[in-house]
Amino acid sequence: MSKPPSLQEAIDRAGSPMAILWKPGAPPWKPPVVAPEYAGWRAEQSAGYEGVALSDLSHHMRDLFVEGPDATRLLSEHSANDYERFEVGRAKQFVPVTERGQIVTDGILMRAAEDRYVLTGPPASQSWILFHGERGGYDVTFVDDPDSEFRPGDPVLFRYQVQGPRALELVARAFGEPLPETKFFHSTEVTLRGRGFRAFRHGMAGQAGYEFIGDYADGAFVKEALLEAGEELGVVHVGAMAYATNGIESGWIPTPTPGIYTDPALRPYREWLSLFSYEGQKPLHGSFFSEDVEDFYTSPWELGLGRSISLDHDFVGRDALRRARDEVRRTKVTLVVDPASVREAFGDDLGYFLSYGRYRIEAGGELAGITFYTGHIDRLGTILALSLVDEEHARPGTEVELVYGEHPGLGTAPDADLGFARLRATVQPSPYNEYARTRYREDATTA
Repeated sequence: MSKPPSLQEAIDRAGSPMAILWKPGAPPWKPPVVAPEYAGWRAEQSAGYEGVALSDLSHHMRDLFVEGPDATRLLSEHSANDYERFEVGRAKQFVPVTERGQIVTDGILMRAAEDRYVLTGPPASQSWILFHGERGGYDVTFVDDPDSEFRPGDPVLFRYQVQGPRALELVARAFGEPLPETKFFHSTEVTLRGRGFRAFRHGMAGQAGYEFIGDYADGAFVKEALLEAGEELGVVHVGAMAYATNGIESGWIPTPTPGIYTDPALRPYREWLSLFSYEGQKPLHGSFFSEDVEDFYTSPWELGLGRSISLDHDFVGRDALRRARDEVRRTKVTLVVDPASVREAFGDDLGYFLSYGRYRIEAGGELAGITFYTGHIDRLGTILALSLVDEEHARPGTEVELVYGEHPGLGTAPDADLGFARLRATVQPSPYNEYARTRYREDATTA
């Protein structure tokens, strides 16, 4: 069997990155293995905000285990995080950037031991660390555990997220008492009926809760124990459809375009990556189109990752990131689409809707920003769109239009009038959820 083409080979053959990345009408990503619905996506979507929900996160994220005497040095030299204040059991939002200061993608990095880390999330950050670790002469070993769509057999770890206003009550019932007080993004070792694992204070719905992480061999037992403890509380098992919409209200942009497609210095990296990697297959689509992929690049500052950045150590992209801090022109916001406008565009019963499309946001007929993560939030009765907008349009209450449609791509002018629907919307803060915005991280430490 012949070796698949590299990302660089595919770009060279196609003529540009956009020729391989732009895929009009691409369906939204769905978590593998987990059933689409258990109690119905509407009830599951609401449970994390109104009661208590359990989500199975064991299958849709890639885990990279990094271990060895140079593990900390490798990660420190290739991310913007602070490693001087990084205790065992703590996690950080991992922020790797290119030499030009553009985000590669983020992830969750947990320090499991003095010289052992687990990097979890979308595959791009793990590829970045694997490449530099293999090429840089670091004394480290890697165990790479892809998500269940690409890995035969079971994952290494289980992950179950218990979230919602009654989450802590469920946890106390399961363990027989409340767990030790744990700060946001910190974890503690726990035991449940002889099974040991880690309780991590984290969640996607912006409510109180835990993510339980441990050996997958214990996963079925732990999951059943949690569901049993939550039965009288009305615990809702969340399926893939509802889970995929959770981040919109909590303000996490899940699909920034990696800034790796154009820099000549990154050609060896693109030659190392396969066309069939995340970087080669993650589609771009929507009403905002440009022939230049750099128009889709983002800075961690505008993505709201500044709390995780430390400029006090030397790392790839530090100088560019320092300059970019004073050049931020866009702000992360939530667009709330007018319900009447939703009905005009989609009819009276929208049903389930999710898109990662880059849709134009316009103010006064001019481009004001683009969307990244758009979905129907049933309990709110409308569509929310997590977006980046120019600072002049970021004030809450600003009225804008979301241009909904699929630009065909190369061969059609980026500003062509294609008759797309125009949805009236209002700019609101991000995170949109008040608890996530004001209380969820109140005991967190930075960097």
